[in-house]
Amino acid sequence: MFRYLLSKIIQIIVVLLCLSFLSFVFIKLAPGDPVKAMLDIDEVMITEAEIENIRSEMGFDQPIFVQYGMWLKQAIKLDFGESYLTNRPVLSEIQDRLQASLELMGGGMLVVILISIPLGVCSAVYQSKWIDHLGRIFAFFGASVPSFWLGLLLIYFFSVKLKVLPFIGHNGAESLILPSLTLGLAMSAVYARLLRAAMLETMNKPYIKALRMKGIREKSLIFKYSLRESIIPVVTMFGMSLGNLLAGAIVVEILFSWPGLGKMVVEAIMNRDYPLIQAYILLSGIFVMSINLIVDLSYYLLDPKLRRKEQRA
Repeated sequence: MFRYLLSKIIQIIVVLLCLSFLSFVFIKLAPGDPVKAMLDIDEVMITEAEIENIRSEMGFDQPIFVQYGMWLKQAIKLDFGESYLTNRPVLSEIQDRLQASLELMGGGMLVVILISIPLGVCSAVYQSKWIDHLGRIFAFFGASVPSFWLGLLLIYFFSVKLKVLPFIGHNGAESLILPSLTLGLAMSAVYARLLRAAMLETMNKPYIKALRMKGIREKSLIFKYSLRESIIPVVTMFGMSLGNLLAGAIVVEILFSWPGLGKMVVEAIMNRDYPLIQAYILLSGIFVMSINLIVDLSYYLLDPKLRRKEQRA
């Protein structure tokens, strides 16, 4: 187990180094001048010579490898520099927005759990019944409807027509409902169908049929045996689709004016705020890779076959 964990950590470090370098290079190659963008925001009248001096002070006249080395040396210390727009430390900017993003992602995942697991289990247990047909319709629309259009529909019905839920800003638990539904409904449809397929496969395995013949209650067969084995591909899918969750959160934050990291990085891209963009990419990579590591380790807890295999080894 220790060697497996160590190899995964080494892989994560290599991937993060490649990610940070490639993103650094692509950001530098992007059109636009961050110095001019910064000065335009500050409405400063300045000559071209003074712009070149500022660019030299910021290290933009150095070769790309030198710039990356200087940035990486500071990034290892969690010092990502200062934002070009606010002149505040980048880490402080991210910390100010992190809570709102975590609330949104947590709300989206809660929607996924509350909808996909009951719907997937019921669709498998009551195969070809009305609830299974309802699950198929839900999966079809959930996988087909873009998140921004779904968000607009929810805003129209619950905020404009019914006037029961707010749709702009970050003001209490009520303002979290519509963004969470927008973020979680589409993923719920995918997970529900995946869990249904896994449950049907597991329930038809010989050992489940043998347990049923021994008189084990159907409820125990479903929740103690079938669901526990069937949840493994769902956990795998969750680790693989975490990037989609982050990308979807950006769209939702823009749509609902949610003050999270997604909205922050879009503003940073529009204003060529390189330190903020680079820090967001690196920290997002760390977050995704860490979740994937946790998912890999969860196999060890969910699947007893892996534990027995390691004990024999």
